[in-house]
Amino acid sequence: MTVNRRRFLSASALAGPLLATGSMLASSSSPTTSAGDGPGRTGADGLGRPVTPGADRLAAEGWQRLSGRKVGVLSNPTGVLADRTHIVDSLMAAGVRPVAVFGPEHGFRGSAQAGGSEGDYTDPRTGLPVYDIYGVDEDTLAGLFTDAGVDTVVFDIADVGARFYTYIWSMYTAMVAASRVGAAFVVLDRPNPIGGDAAGPLLDPEYSSFVGLKPIAQQHGMTVGELARFFDAEFLPDAGGRLDELDVVTARGWRRDRVFADTGLLWTPPSPNMPTPDTALVYPGTCLFEGTVLSEGRGTTRPFEIIGAPGLDWRWREHLAGRELDGVALRETYFVPTFGKFTGDTCGGVQLSVTDPHTFDPIRTAVEMIVAAARMHPEVFAWRDDLFIDKLTGSDRFRTMVDAGASPDEIVGSWRAELAGFERRREPYLLYR
Repeated sequence: MTVNRRRFLSASALAGPLLATGSMLASSSSPTTSAGDGPGRTGADGLGRPVTPGADRLAAEGWQRLSGRKVGVLSNPTGVLADRTHIVDSLMAAGVRPVAVFGPEHGFRGSAQAGGSEGDYTDPRTGLPVYDIYGVDEDTLAGLFTDAGVDTVVFDIADVGARFYTYIWSMYTAMVAASRVGAAFVVLDRPNPIGGDAAGPLLDPEYSSFVGLKPIAQQHGMTVGELARFFDAEFLPDAGGRLDELDVVTARGWRRDRVFADTGLLWTPPSPNMPTPDTALVYPGTCLFEGTVLSEGRGTTRPFEIIGAPGLDWRWREHLAGRELDGVALRETYFVPTFGKFTGDTCGGVQLSVTDPHTFDPIRTAVEMIVAAARMHPEVFAWRDDLFIDKLTGSDRFRTMVDAGASPDEIVGSWRAELAGFERRREPYLLYR
């Protein structure tokens, strides 16, 4: 553990006394998968009834469902209740002491940047052992579960709906590991902040990586609870066997047509460069710029909403404005990143502002942006030398079609049939309508 991490984790904000949960929410009545009480019936629909995440539902019961179990919690800063208490602190206050905590990319307390984590340490607030599991394989994680004595894994991390956001693959790895040691798996479900529609290409298994382990759509349109059901039935049998027990505690009140602004919930940044719900709306598309030499806006105040590079100017924005893209306004902008690509250099580009999240298509928008940049500024635009774009899109098809001069319509149309197949395949595992 580095000196900087130790200094961060010893900060008084984390070392204060435990807070008991003050959530006074309706409780779940089912001791197993909690889907039968009508998720989707009571969203933030103008009637003052916000969505209730699964964590708040169990907390309202005093976490009784986990009493007597040897719980290992896989979470990060998004695992909070309505009163902003973290679930680990709430469990401790209720007398349900976890045996261990497991941190994904960015760490349990969320201090690390992209591609980083916090290492193993003892959490000063709770005294619990925290294990860094970012990038570990199933056998290693199964060994950690065994060593810690875990018999129940609780997953509570807010996803943002994109295949290359690594938390869902930490969940998949934990599910495989849990199945190998015979541990139960409990998912405290939360809304998908960009809604329930699927979009984009499927992953080709030959391009499997930790930004996409299995063949799902680039914008999967599922909650983590739905993904867990999908993974358990579709992928775990080939990884050694399904879970003995999978319990998804649903987010009461969420519907597939709801984005985060419709939920009545408070946003907790799930990673350092996902500061607002607006970032999540554009991320399934503009994250593709990570596979190019252009800046995806890291090192600015609006990552993934600001895109550009030295040498780009107003003409890129003017061309894109002429494409009349649905649900988004584009502004000519200039910026100097403080870290990441082009640190300290003036970049020209565009800022995306989503005007209607229900008509906005982030992947189509990013395709239009990349095709235009490649054609209008060939002296600036290029793919990263490591062809990371292929891992992000799930194959080499997108890159080769752009290089061959394909139109946005041709590119988007190339994955229409496989997307329809994915939508049919995921249907039995959906919990919300």
